Amino acid sequence: MTATVLHPPSEDVRLGRTGLDIGGLVRSEWTKIRSLRSSVAAFVLLVVATVGFTALFVGLTVTQWDQLDAVQKLTYQLDPTRLILGAGFQISQLAVCVLGVLVISNEYSSGTIRASLLAVPRRTPMLMTKAAVFAVLVFVVGEVAAFGAFAIGAPILHSKVPVGIGDPGVLHALFGAGLYGAVLGVFSIAIGAIVRHTAGGITGIIAFVLVLAPLTQLIPGAIGDHIYAYLPTSAGQLMVNARQGPKDLLTPWQGFGVVCLWTAVLMLVANYLLRRRDA
Repeated sequence: MTATVLHPPSEDVRLGRTGLDIGGLVRSEWTKIRSLRSSVAAFVLLVVATVGFTALFVGLTVTQWDQLDAVQKLTYQLDPTRLILGAGFQISQLAVCVLGVLVISNEYSSGTIRASLLAVPRRTPMLMTKAAVFAVLVFVVGEVAAFGAFAIGAPILHSKVPVGIGDPGVLHALFGAGLYGAVLGVFSIAIGAIVRHTAGGITGIIAFVLVLAPLTQLIPGAIGDHIYAYLPTSAGQLMVNARQGPKDLLTPWQGFGVVCLWTAVLMLVANYLLRRRDA
């Protein structure tokens, strides 16, 4: 009698000959994000903050127009879209950052990451799908917020600086707001995956967004200017400008490339750590 030797099934057999069920993985990640109690509130806050702060800031600017100096007036006249989108966008991006960290850190704090990795043993597709689903969601909500802010801000500013959606660079800035928000969401997920702790991840992403950029502006000379220009948020925010400013070292698309590079590096680090560490 010959003995039968049983071999453990290969990874291809365990996952199926046809590979991963991408559709099922997308639906799973969408369900996780949708089921987060904080997700709906955060996206509502993103829209409300963008539109609300736009109306407030643009209204105050128009009210105090005569008190502005010539340089400020010229800046607003050269790119009124930057004025309209800038104020609300500074606040709303924090909602994206916080929610991006929560999307993955909540799985670690609750222990549901183990179930996710049992369902999808290949960790890279799980992380990439989570980031992709969140990025698409942020892009859609970001576009709603950007077009809403412009619809509110342009009529308020019209008496001082007329601007229309058909003006050069305006549509680029409106769509750029959604693109930058989507990449910033992936950036935040990468931070959350690296830190794996909600408080630590949120602290880290807020340091990037609110603390690091202003600190680099304190560095004198061209060195400080270049460090500031190549930080992820400083570079990415150029996408909400209709045209390149006289002091901008990068064009909007160059800035977008910089933030994409930052995000890609962080995602590579997050993927490496996810594969090396236990859940």
